[in-house]
Amino acid sequence: MKIETKCLHSGYAPKNTEPRVMPIVQSTTYVFDSTEDIGAVFDDPTKALIYSRFANPTVMAVEEKIAALESGAAAMCTSSGQAATLLSLLNVLKCGDSFISTTHIYGGTMNLFAFTLKKMGIECIFADPSASKGDILKAFKPNTKAVFGETLANPQLSVLDIEKFAAAAHEKGVPLIVDNTFATPILCRPIEFGADVVVHSTSKYMDGHALQVGGVIVDSGKFDWANGNFPDFTEPDESYHGISYTGTYGKLAYILKARMQLMRDFGAYPSAHSAFLLNLGLETLPVRMKQYCENAQIVAEYFAASDKIDAVVYPGLKDGANYALARKYLSGPSGIITIFVKGGKANAVKFMDSLKLASNEVHVCDIRTCVLHPASATHRQLTSGQLKAAGISDAQIRFSVGLENVEDILEDIAQALREI
Repeated sequence: MKIETKCLHSGYAPKNTEPRVMPIVQSTTYVFDSTEDIGAVFDDPTKALIYSRFANPTVMAVEEKIAALESGAAAMCTSSGQAATLLSLLNVLKCGDSFISTTHIYGGTMNLFAFTLKKMGIECIFADPSASKGDILKAFKPNTKAVFGETLANPQLSVLDIEKFAAAAHEKGVPLIVDNTFATPILCRPIEFGADVVVHSTSKYMDGHALQVGGVIVDSGKFDWANGNFPDFTEPDESYHGISYTGTYGKLAYILKARMQLMRDFGAYPSAHSAFLLNLGLETLPVRMKQYCENAQIVAEYFAASDKIDAVVYPGLKDGANYALARKYLSGPSGIITIFVKGGKANAVKFMDSLKLASNEVHVCDIRTCVLHPASATHRQLTSGQLKAAGISDAQIRFSVGLENVEDILEDIAQALREI
């Protein structure tokens, strides 16, 4: 099936007389014929459902759909995008390990990497996304176990050179984990360019309607976890009857270890109703992404022509630094624009507060146009040095173009610009 068809049909295929629409299985609990049957499932949770902290039929259908969309082998949904990022890394890292991340990442992810994981004894080594493969390799330490980046960085909108970072990671025998939230599998499928694991905040474009918070981890099924660098995958797991994940589950070792170890212990699993709402968003994702891109291209060009805007960053602008990489990796430039307003923070805030159609909110990738001042919000906890490294300034605005008529969006921008 083509991806538009997968959005509608993957994950759930009704049998004779069954509901056409994916049903909500609103239950925490599943019934077994015997105690022996329950014990067998605890020995091997792939045999049946145990409890909805691990898996739920409605959520599983959505997991299967997203895995299909990303060209992955399997997926596991989580209660938020932050949970997906955290678990994707904790699945391969432990106290005393390190990993490499680009500096161009979401502010919440930066906090997680620079502060919270540091308290857990895990070091993040930050690298410039424009660094050469050789410089990326120089950043590795003997204990480095993963590389992380964002397809489209939030809010810098730099485009990750996936093949370059994948080549560096694989030369060192570690996986590349890519956050594909802004691009979605409609615009980019990182696994097809060498990524090993993909994460999303499904709260954004995948949901699209600002209805529920969620995340997902997609396993490519292609990485060799038995290459000697990851003994936790090959040696017996004492917490799960001495099972060897690579020996028992082969190419699904990564995602099943994440479910059997981490989801068991952290319990960050979404509800069935949240998965149902997410599925509704996924069904229209191709149509929405096409319109986001069309609207945003027009808005980006409008900003670029304004004498009140210092700079516009949008992958669809031909004179932009990211245009070549966008053409290589993306089938569309997405709906997010970064602008730098002349006059610094005062004018940036004045412009945002003067908007009438667009909402000033802590969200992005919505059907409705919304704006945010990263330095005051999502990246507020960063130091001045971290803000500079992340490419964040006081004059910067993240402008998320919605699905309103683009002429109405432009009229709103025009009246707000007149106020500064």
